[in-house]
Amino acid sequence: MDLRRISLVLAASAVLLASCTAAPAPTTPDAAAPDSTTATTGDVLADAGVAGLSATEAIEHLDASTDARPLPFRASVTGTELVLQAADAEPVTMAVSEDRFYLSVAPYRTRTHECFNHSLATCQGELVGEQVHVTISGDDGTVLVDTDATTYTNGFVGFWLPRGIGATVTVTAGSDTGTVDIRTDDDSPTCLTTLQLG
Repeated sequence: MDLRRISLVLAASAVLLASCTAAPAPTTPDAAAPDSTTATTGDVLADAGVAGLSATEAIEHLDASTDARPLPFRASVTGTELVLQAADAEPVTMAVSEDRFYLSVAPYRTRTHECFNHSLATCQGELVGEQVHVTISGDDGTVLVDTDATTYTNGFVGFWLPRGIGATVTVTAGSDTGTVDIRTDDDSPTCLTTLQLG
């Protein structure tokens, strides 16, 4: 294989590893038993810095982490669970409360990325440390969020919402505003990267 083909393969691999769209794939029941060097569940949680935390606390802790992305492990939020995985371990899942849904929002002006399940370890939004005002209103008119916030080191800011509703997210930064409609069902995206400020 020539150097050009090797470079293309390595570049494609880097893109896949940096993806924020999917949680780690589940392992099959007949997978080989881990050897003595395989990390335990406790090791994975400790390495991620979330040992002893609930799923809610772990998600908030990792999303707001000031460490540069990518982090040295995988961590994705789906509509129903947090999935953590170290390189040498099987995925560890932590269920999210049945009535809560985590939405992480990365408002942008010029640059964004596709995302479905928010990766707490690799997703990187454009606006870091940006002062924003966020309003989230349910389809029934209930104001669920109305707050000033600062986007995290990863360019996102996260909110807990009721599960199973439709809502409208509005973000304002200075004189720029953007609005996007969302759902918070079990299979809804937890990563909002389509809200452009303008």
